[in-house]
Amino acid sequence: DLNECGLKPRPCKHRCMNTYGSYKCYCLNGYMLMPDGTCSNALSCLMANCQYGCDVLKGEVRCRCPSPGLQLGPDGRTCVDIDECATGRVICPRFRHCVNTFGSYICRCHQGFDLIYIGGKYQCHDIDECSLGHHQCGSFSHCYNTPGSYKCKCKEGYRDNGTNCILTPIVMIEPAGPYHI
Repeated sequence: DLNECGLKPRPCKHRCMNTYGSYKCYCLNGYMLMPDGTCSNALSCLMANCQYGCDVLKGEVRCRCPSPGLQLGPDGRTCVDIDECATGRVICPRFRHCVNTFGSYICRCHQGFDLIYIGGKYQCHDIDECSLGHHQCGSFSHCYNTPGSYKCKCKEGYRDNGTNCILTPIVMIEPAGPYHI
């Protein structure tokens, strides 16, 4: 009988017991024998079935989440999202608003603004809808750019809300009464 426990490298990580024609591996207290013959902490992450892995501290398994925007759920194994935007702790730069993502958040430009790299940093810059022709002003109105939007104003001699301007009728008053031209 060959004593496999005396071979180099050793066939077992912790303890080895020679048997007739073979050998058996054993683990130290607090460890368990895995199918591949290695020894693993009895309180391993595999046993805890954590969603994103775990830490073993002072013999206790604690599941962990990979991002500060996630927290352990009620089951103690899975991670749930923290809505940073709803907590009010996030302050986005000017012309941006907070949008929650899984495990984090982004500060997105308000509608009517584009993210542009200016002066060594990214800034939300107003889109000039008037000069780009991205407006709904009618042909009898002028377009005026405003921060994040635009306004339409009827040309002189026309009236309405700026998008559907109509010719203002000229009213003349005669001694016999008003009439329209």
